[in-house]
Amino acid sequence: MAVPKRRQSASRGRKRRSHDAITLPNVVTCPECGEPRLPHRVCPECGYYKGREVLARSED
Repeated sequence: MAVPKRRQSASRGRKRRSHDAITLPNVVTCPECGEPRLPHRVCPECGYYKGREVLARSED
């Protein structure tokens, strides 16, 4: 089994982990109601997607 001969430096490990940061989700506003929603998903507030009503929302 292969074993490293020397200890890897901290800077090399940090360079490898430079892409592991968590990014915030991309949020867009719904063109129908103006509420924030995730892209490419049905708006949970009004039920519209790409200008069409996909989910019928009850008005309670």
